[in-house]
Amino acid sequence: MSLTKNKISYSLAINQALIQLIKSDGSIVLLGQGVKSPWYVGNTSRDLVKRFGEKRVIDTPVSENAVTGIGLGLALAGSRAVVVHPRMDFMLYAMDPIINQAANWNYMYGGGIKVPLVIWGIINRGGEQGAQHSQALYGIFSHIPGLKVVMPSNPYDAKGLMISAVYDNNPVIFIDDRWLYNLEQEVPEEIYRVPIGKAEIKREGKDITIVSASYMLNESLKASDELNKKGIYPEVIDLKTIKPLDADLILKSVKKTGRLLIADASWKSFGVSSEISALVSENALSSLKAPVKRLCLYDAPAPASSQLEKAYYLTKDDIIREVKNILK
Repeated sequence: MSLTKNKISYSLAINQALIQLIKSDGSIVLLGQGVKSPWYVGNTSRDLVKRFGEKRVIDTPVSENAVTGIGLGLALAGSRAVVVHPRMDFMLYAMDPIINQAANWNYMYGGGIKVPLVIWGIINRGGEQGAQHSQALYGIFSHIPGLKVVMPSNPYDAKGLMISAVYDNNPVIFIDDRWLYNLEQEVPEEIYRVPIGKAEIKREGKDITIVSASYMLNESLKASDELNKKGIYPEVIDLKTIKPLDADLILKSVKKTGRLLIADASWKSFGVSSEISALVSENALSSLKAPVKRLCLYDAPAPASSQLEKAYYLTKDDIIREVKNILK
């Protein structure tokens, strides 16, 4: 069956997913700060309160711990709850309901209790927001048993992964990046799912594997375009899911190319890039023609200066430089 497609932005793809989900399933509830306000969450929640009322789309006070706890309670009571945190940094106030509670209930009750809860965190890097408003904290949540962590890089996957996350019977951390909100792509109007735990080769290649996710995937594709002009052909992998990693696809690609660059838009120490590096070192060491290289943020808080931000955040030029260094 062919799907009807329209070209829409990343933020409107999430909005479309939420409209279709809430309309089709009376158990789904969205709650969080600013769901009434486009300023808080862009167009992702546009007109949702108007369409579905304040019992299904709940604009909450500024109390991340309490709001996440309410979402957890709704999930345990039979709802499918989506809790949005407009700035991922302040999910740290909700660590107890996320890590001590939501992540553990299914295990503690021998699989007898499900926790269909989506914790939706938005990364707000750049724009001179400084150290407390721009952190990409997905490595923290990826460390925790019982949590799945997804990070779409484009409108199609944003819609499909949101739908998959809502219909998962256990907690999913859904992370998007505000730098992607204006990215446009053709997206099916119908409900569809993108599977959690499956990465995708976005660009076939032979010289080196580049692994990335979210906005860094798009920088990797731009870098690949320029490298192709110089006769260098990277294989670019979009993780889509940070946990569980699609280890099979990563290893297959590295065994093919013999080289690996991990382009990760968070810090290097103890992070996602470390996990992927260890995975490859443990399972494909004999296939490597060069050491694994990690390209990450400086191990320092984000600056609150536009000039310093240019040096701090990663771009396609950084990827191109690292690929050339590895190939030397």
